[in-house]
Amino acid sequence: MPVEISSVLQGGYAHDLSRSWQARRSLTKSMFMYPIFITDDPNAHVPIPSLPGQARWGVNKLQEFIGPLYAKGLKSVILFGVPLNCEKDARGTPADDLNGPVILAIKQLRTLFPDLFIATDVCLCEYTSHGHCGLLYADGTINTAPSVDRIVEVAVAYARAGAHCVAPSDMMDGRIKGIKQGLIDAGFGNKVLLMAYSAKFASALYGPFRDAAGSAPSFGNRKCYQLPTSAKGLARRAIKRDVQEGADIIMVKPGLPYLDVIQDAAELAGDLPLAVYQVSGEYAMVVHGANAGTYDLRAMAFETTEAFVRAGCNLILSYFTPQFLDWLDQ
Repeated sequence: MPVEISSVLQGGYAHDLSRSWQARRSLTKSMFMYPIFITDDPNAHVPIPSLPGQARWGVNKLQEFIGPLYAKGLKSVILFGVPLNCEKDARGTPADDLNGPVILAIKQLRTLFPDLFIATDVCLCEYTSHGHCGLLYADGTINTAPSVDRIVEVAVAYARAGAHCVAPSDMMDGRIKGIKQGLIDAGFGNKVLLMAYSAKFASALYGPFRDAAGSAPSFGNRKCYQLPTSAKGLARRAIKRDVQEGADIIMVKPGLPYLDVIQDAAELAGDLPLAVYQVSGEYAMVVHGANAGTYDLRAMAFETTEAFVRAGCNLILSYFTPQFLDWLDQ
């Protein structure tokens, strides 16, 4: 008998770490997920000037990069592919290349660090020739249905490679339902967590990330699929939709300018873990302000992060994760 999508809950707590996210709590190491950039040069370690302290990494460098953090208590990472040596096309074919950086990194990390929780961003912008997050009509607008189909293919490929979590950031209508059904059909519905970038705003704070990932659109912008920055009602509708479509975790992105939306999400999706992405521009602002002597870096990192917890989050995607692994021991 076919299983209703709304009946599939086990993917959201199939891993020891994701089970712990079902409870609200004070700030702990397990609440931090570290975003890392994986490139297709296997020996790469390339610092990102606009994202201080961060770099693009090749799969051969993951042990020396992640090993010390894992020893300090790193519990989870989210992988972003940065293909620099492949041929991109209109449908983002390299996104699920079995020899591409994300799938190779999943397998490498599963081997090196068996207890590390591995999430993967699922999007096409890094892999399309036009830099948009979906497939396009001839006039350059988003063609939603085939975009969702393609996103589903990529998500299932990452699950098959061993990811514990797939996290679509594309903001296509209907992609959560599509991915959930795709995971169920492929045998991963009860094994792989689906984290939805539910309220992702068309923010000015993504610049350093786009430098890091090489994902800026070649024309136009993403305002027709990412949420307008003033759209509280749309954000609430998107959160409710993703809950209904089978999301296991709801995310708000960016964080600080949208604490009201985080609070709304805690109300609207109170039975699900709630994530926030403290995005590249937020991180860079805190670092640059501290470097200018405006405030103490550690104090401001804690203040901003504790605001997310106070608003209702229990999972924080943060470039400050390595520092918090030390700070939380002090």
